Amino acid sequence: YVHTPQGVFELKFFFTTGIKTGQGEVSSAAVKERIRSLIEAEPAHEPISDQKIVEILKAENIDIARRTVAKYRESMQIPPSSQRKKPF
Repeated sequence: YVHTPQGVFELKFFFTTGIKTGQGEVSSAAVKERIRSLIEAEPAHEPISDQKIVEILKAENIDIARRTVAKYRESMQIPPSSQRKKPF
C-alpha cells in the first residue's frame, strides 16, 4: 500500500496489465475506455453484444476474449446488452 494526498492505494493500482495487439501492447485501461466508448455510441434500441465488441476490437488489432470483455464491462458497472436495450 502507499499513502498519497488523495488517499491510500494498493501499489497494483498504479500499474496496468497489457493486452497484445498487432503493433505491441495496449493497456487494459485503454481497452476498457474503448469498450466504454463503443457502448456509449451504440443505438439505444439495438445495443451491441460482447461478441460484437470483440469483433470490433479484433478489426482494430486488439486480440481479446469475449469473457474478458464481459469482465471489463462488469468492472465498469455496465449491464449486459439485454439489459441496455430500450424499446424506443
